[in-house]
Amino acid sequence: MEKKDLRIVYMGTPEFAVAPLKALMEGAFNVVAVITMPDKPAGRGMKMQSSPVKIFAQEQNIPVLQPEKLKDEAFLEELRSYKADLQIVVAFRMLPVIVWDMPPMGTFNLHASLLPQYRGAAPIHWAVMNGETETGVSTFFLQHEIDTGDLLLQEKLTIGADETTGIVHDKLMDLGAQVVCLTVDALLAGTVHPIPQPAGEVKLAPKLFKENTRIDWNRSSAELHNFIRGLSPFPAAWTEMHGKDGSVTGVKVFGAIAEKAIHTLNPGTMIVEGKKVLKVAVPDGFICLERFQLAGRKTLSSDEFLRGFPEIADFWLL
Repeated sequence: MEKKDLRIVYMGTPEFAVAPLKALMEGAFNVVAVITMPDKPAGRGMKMQSSPVKIFAQEQNIPVLQPEKLKDEAFLEELRSYKADLQIVVAFRMLPVIVWDMPPMGTFNLHASLLPQYRGAAPIHWAVMNGETETGVSTFFLQHEIDTGDLLLQEKLTIGADETTGIVHDKLMDLGAQVVCLTVDALLAGTVHPIPQPAGEVKLAPKLFKENTRIDWNRSSAELHNFIRGLSPFPAAWTEMHGKDGSVTGVKVFGAIAEKAIHTLNPGTMIVEGKKVLKVAVPDGFICLERFQLAGRKTLSSDEFLRGFPEIADFWLL
């Protein structure tokens, strides 16, 4: 089959999924329809907003489907009408068998990790949070259990010691766009053969909630450095500032530096160094706060914060 004759239905929602779709269009692949999440209210005015994938698809004059329910018969009939040979999924949602089993060439997914490691909803965050020095992207055919299908292609990416999830996300987005196109080319040429994912111990990447993004100041400086950069810029690691007057203020931390040192301070104690550097004591040293945001305020550096905040000795973090 020629590239121009291969009918592709593409499924995705966030910015991460735009780059592969753009690469397919630039590569002259025949994307006949796009499926994305329904518009939803967002922002201060709660105005209805379209997904990044929908916005791009409309700019390219690609038909867009936005089903509320993927098993709805009207949606399934419309999907069948596009007569897709292949479906590609990037950062979308779990598909029922009736959807992913529809095209004759199958449905493959792009996942932002080196499967089988970091199966789950937040693979980039957890890889950085766990201090991994390497990650990558994988394409694989969908099957019943999430992120367990037979592998097609993988490409590796080095994670820098101070890189945040935001930085790694953008690098993987570009790498993923390339790998999606390479996968389609290889499937057309018959040069790739699906292989089962390796067996063994697997690190998972579950969804991020308030409970698993809170900073525990009893952890080591290296662990906390990775934890904070792994959650930056979104959803951000958080803590609470407790005042001697009983006040409690939420704090999101976006950037920090680990510093090894011997001290006798309790974990969570804040100290000022040189009137410009704000540090938090941890068991094996300090976490130097670079960028953070108090609830209801703008993001500040330690220097900006110390110039406008009351005596820091009256507070500690929990």
